[in-house]
Amino acid sequence: MLQMHDISPEQIESEKIYRDMGLSDEEFNMVKKILHRLPNFTETGIFSVMWSEHCSYKTSKPLLSKFPTKAPHVLQGPGEGAGIIDIGDNQAVVFKIESHNHPSAVEPYQGAATGVGGIIRDVFSMGARPVALMNSLRFGNLTTDRVKYLFSEVVSGIAGYGNCVGVPTVGGEVQFDESYEDNPLVNAMCIGLINHDEIQKGIAAGVGNTVLYAGAPTGRDGIHGATFASDDLGEDADKDRPAVQVGDPFMEKLLIEACLEVIHSDALVGMQDMGAAGLTSSASEMASKAGTGMEMNLDLVPQREQNMNAYELMLSESQERMLLVVKQGREQEIIEVFEKYGLQAVAVGEVISEKVFRIKQHGEIMADIPVDSLADDAPVFHMPSKEAVYYKEFQEMEMETPTVTNHSKMLKKLLQQPTIASKEWVYDQYDSMVQTNTVVTPGSDAAVIRVKGTDKALAITTDCNSRYIYLDPETGGKIAVAEAARNIICSGARPLGLTDGLNYGNPTNPEIFWQMEKSVEGMSAACEALGAPVISGNVSLYNQSKGKSIFPTPIVGMVGLHESLDHITPSHFQQAGHLIYVIGEAKAEFGGSELQNIVNNGVYEGKAPTIDLQVEAKRQQEILSAIKEGIIVSAHDLSEGGLAVALAESLFHDKGLGLEVSLTGDDTVQLFSETQSRFVVSVQAENKEKFESIVDNANQIGIVTDDHKYTIKVNNETIIQENVQELQKLWKGAIPCLLNSKA
Repeated sequence: MLQMHDISPEQIESEKIYRDMGLSDEEFNMVKKILHRLPNFTETGIFSVMWSEHCSYKTSKPLLSKFPTKAPHVLQGPGEGAGIIDIGDNQAVVFKIESHNHPSAVEPYQGAATGVGGIIRDVFSMGARPVALMNSLRFGNLTTDRVKYLFSEVVSGIAGYGNCVGVPTVGGEVQFDESYEDNPLVNAMCIGLINHDEIQKGIAAGVGNTVLYAGAPTGRDGIHGATFASDDLGEDADKDRPAVQVGDPFMEKLLIEACLEVIHSDALVGMQDMGAAGLTSSASEMASKAGTGMEMNLDLVPQREQNMNAYELMLSESQERMLLVVKQGREQEIIEVFEKYGLQAVAVGEVISEKVFRIKQHGEIMADIPVDSLADDAPVFHMPSKEAVYYKEFQEMEMETPTVTNHSKMLKKLLQQPTIASKEWVYDQYDSMVQTNTVVTPGSDAAVIRVKGTDKALAITTDCNSRYIYLDPETGGKIAVAEAARNIICSGARPLGLTDGLNYGNPTNPEIFWQMEKSVEGMSAACEALGAPVISGNVSLYNQSKGKSIFPTPIVGMVGLHESLDHITPSHFQQAGHLIYVIGEAKAEFGGSELQNIVNNGVYEGKAPTIDLQVEAKRQQEILSAIKEGIIVSAHDLSEGGLAVALAESLFHDKGLGLEVSLTGDDTVQLFSETQSRFVVSVQAENKEKFESIVDNANQIGIVTDDHKYTIKVNNETIIQENVQELQKLWKGAIPCLLNSKA
C-alpha cells in the first residue's frame, strides 16, 4: 500500500515524484497555478490520470477535430460513452471501439477480457442493449513462443468474457507483422440497439442530487491503468501487472440488465461507466459536462480490500462498476433495482453548485480541484510534426513488379500467410449465435445481425492495412476507411458511420506525429467522400518498446444498414453457371502488399497503392444499387493477396464449386496486385446486360463451375490449375499449423 500520508506536497515537488506518476514538469507547474498551491499525493494522482493521453487526448485532440462528425442521422457524436446513429422507426444503433493494448501485452487473458467488458459498459451506459461484439487484433509473426502465447491468450480472453456475458462475438480481423512483436494491439468494438427516447447521457445535473455507486466493490487492481496506457511499454513491463484489471463477466451480465431497467425510471439523471481512471474520470467528467461540481465521501465506497487510501480508491480501475446520478429523495427506487439483481448500489456523494471535485475520507478533505481543469480544460499540446525521412525515399522508388516464377506455388504461399489464412481457429472459440440474431457469422467481409422484429439488419466490420499507412500515411488512411466501406457494401448494406481506434507510437517523436496527422487527414477525406461520419473512437499512443514503434494502425470499425433482409449478400459464389466479374483494372501496385512481404522477407518499401475517392464512391454506389435490385448474387472486395486470393476465398464455402477465369496482361499484376476500389462479384447469366448497364468498369472474367477446380488462364495460357479442396485445406490449416510448430 502506498504510504501517501508520509509524502508531503513539498516532497512531491522537490523529489519530482509527479514524474513517476506521469506528469511532466510543465504540467506540474500548470497544476500549481490551477490550485494556487502544491497538490497533495491524491490530487497529483488525479491530475496525472485525467491528463494522461488515454483520458485527455492532450496531443491528439487537435487532430481529432479534423474528422467529420455530423450528419442528419447522427444522434450523438464523439464525447459520450459511445456514438449513436438513427436507423429509422425510432430505433438507433450505438457503437464504439476501444483499445486495451498495454494490459494485453503484460497479462493477455485479462487484458483482452477487460477490454471487452469495458467497451460493453460504454454502450449500455448510453441506455442501449449490447447486441454484438467485434475485434481487431495485431500480433508479431507467429514464429516465437511469446507471440503464440499472446495470440492464444488474447483470443481466449475475448472468448471467455464475451461468451459468459451473453453478447455474441460476430467477427473481426487479425493481422500479423513484425512491428507488433512487442506491442500487440487489442481493439474491442461493441454494438448496441436503443430506442430514441431511452438515450442516456453521462451528466451529473441537478444540485443536491445523489451520486450512486453501483456494481462490484473497488479493489487495488488497475491503479494507474490510464497512465500505464499512456507511456512506452518498457522491457520491464511485468512490473505493470498490477495496472491490469480483473474482469467478472457474470457480474457484468447482471449489471447490463439492472442498468437497462434503471433507464426506464425518471429518477435517473445520468449514468457513466467507471472505465479508465475509474471513479475519478466518471465523477469529474459527469460534473464537468453538467456545469456542476461533485462531493464524494470515500468512506461510503464499497471496498474489496482493507485500508484502501484515497489515492487507491480514486485511481483503481476495478471492473463492472457504474456511477449514477439520481434525483434526491428517490435513491431507494434505483437501489432496489440493483438489489433485485444481487448488486450493490450505495449513495457516495452529491451534486454541488460549486464547480469543484471534492473528495473526503475519514472526515478529511483529500482532494479539492476545479472540476473543469480535469475534463474540458485539460491541457492540449500541439506537437511538432516532421515528414518521415523514409517516406521521401519510398516515393522516389520506381514501381517494380516482383518476380514470380510459379504462380500456383505463390498462390498457395499467400493462402497460408497468417494475415490471409482462415481465422477459423480464432472465431470457433467465440459464441457468435447467442441472442439468435446473427445472420452472417464470422469469416465473411462483414458480419450481419438482424434487428429483431423488423425487416432490417446491421452489417459490421473492422479493417485497417497498416502497411499502406506506414508507406504513405495519408493514402493509407483513405484506404482504411474505403476498405471498411467496401466490406459493408459487399454485404448489401449502406455505410452509416464509423468508430476509430487510433493506435500509434510515441507522439513526442515528430515523425510519429506526422504519421498520425497525415493518416487522420486521409481518413477524414474518405469519410467525407463516402458519407460516413466518425461518431466515436479511442486513441492509443506510446505503442512502442526498445525505441521501436508499431506501424501506424488506425482501426476503422464501421456499421451499415440493410434496409431489407433481402439485400443481405454472401461473399462466396453460390452456383455453377453464374458469371464472375471483376470491377476495376489491376495496376502494378505492390508496395505494402502480401506479395512484397513474401518476396522481400517482411520488408515493405515503395509507394502504397493509389486511391481515387470519387471512383471508390461511384463504384460502391453502383454495386449497392445492383445488390438492391437483386442482380448481384455474391460480392467480395479485393484486398490482401489481390484477385487470385479473392477468387479462392469466394470458393471456400464447401459447396463443391470451382471456377474458370481468363485474364489478359502481366500475370503477376493481374493475379496479385492490390490495386484499390476493386470487387469480385457473381451474377446470373440472364442478368448480364442489366448488371453491365448499372456497374461501370465491370469485366466478365469467367464462370463458376461445379468441378471443384480452380483454373486461371492469363493470355490464353493456363497459369494456375488447382483442386479447390487442396487450396482450402492449406488456407484453413495454416494458423493451427503455426501454433503447433515448435518455435
